[in-house]
Amino acid sequence: MQNVWFVASVWMGIAFLASLISIRLGVSVALIEILLGVVAGNAFHIQSNDWVGFLATFGALLLTFLAGAEIDPESLRSHLKQSMAIGVIAFLIPFLGVLAFAYWFAGWTYQQALIAGIALSTTSVAVVYAVLVENGLSRTELGKMILAACFINDFGTVLALGAFFANFNRWMVLFVVVMAVMLYFLPSWTRGIIKSLGATRVSEPEVKFLFLVLFFLGGLATMAKSEAVLPAYLAGLVVAGVFLNDRVLVNRMRSIAFTMLTPFYFIKAGLFVSISALIPTAGLVVILLGIKMLTKFTGVWPLSYGFGIPPRERMYTTMLMSTGLTFGTISALFGLENHIISQAQYTVLVTVVILSAVVPTLIAERFFMPDTGVEAVREKHGPQPVRTANE
Repeated sequence: MQNVWFVASVWMGIAFLASLISIRLGVSVALIEILLGVVAGNAFHIQSNDWVGFLATFGALLLTFLAGAEIDPESLRSHLKQSMAIGVIAFLIPFLGVLAFAYWFAGWTYQQALIAGIALSTTSVAVVYAVLVENGLSRTELGKMILAACFINDFGTVLALGAFFANFNRWMVLFVVVMAVMLYFLPSWTRGIIKSLGATRVSEPEVKFLFLVLFFLGGLATMAKSEAVLPAYLAGLVVAGVFLNDRVLVNRMRSIAFTMLTPFYFIKAGLFVSISALIPTAGLVVILLGIKMLTKFTGVWPLSYGFGIPPRERMYTTMLMSTGLTFGTISALFGLENHIISQAQYTVLVTVVILSAVVPTLIAERFFMPDTGVEAVREKHGPQPVRTANE
């Protein structure tokens, strides 16, 4: 199909159907979009293209930025000990566990095992943020702590990918220097634009300015062979204090992201799963998914218990920290494009990453949603049933 409008209507139709199913089942729309992407790719051979890929990438970029912007600096400082401990252990144990299995038991080379360990050590900021927002938990202390832990977890993933594989050249130096300068001035620039223009203009200059910054830093990151989502997350963190006092701006950007951009990102993620290609490697996929979830549980649950997090919230935190998507697929794609892993290994890793976005989140929402989240969903969706652990 070459007609761009028909292509767009198909993708938006999938997104609309996902919203209807999400409301009916009381399950996060991000998960439904991923699952419908799997169905669309395998049953109807729906494919991505350049403009869909750009919208999907921009969706991930904006969602990552908003996730960083939701982390209240004061809350981050108050939860720093918990977030740091959970984030570090949630990266380290899965990284070592998957690395050891892939190298010693699956027969992968050391570099291939490194890619596997990095890809499956991640926590999906995009999925976690979408779920927390939809369940009314993004502004709670628990939600802020989880988001901060996700940041630390994924920052460890980025550091590992850079330490083992990055090409440190002049473009990388330029990227780091320019990013540091822009992030330092970004809060004052944003405040100035909001104060002088943003409150009175329907053209939304403050939103366009933030998009400009994200696009520019993303371009620099690409030149340095890094990933655009990293500066987006850091940009969100540095302007979090500004956003704390301007919830209207947050809601505007969130509406843009969830209405137009993130459906393309989550549906496209589902397209990566090829059911026919998975049949010969289904056992390996199940084992790797089990290792990721088990190692995440082994690290996160005892720490959550030690920090006094209540039982239901403890399991909810553990399950959300077991998710993966953005940085997992990025790491796997890096290995494929640099001829470190094969196409078959890439398919295995991406499938495990996508399953890790779906399975732990479904468990968290079905059995361990905190009471505040249940009430928020009921208020939003009205009389539709929301499953809880007591049903």
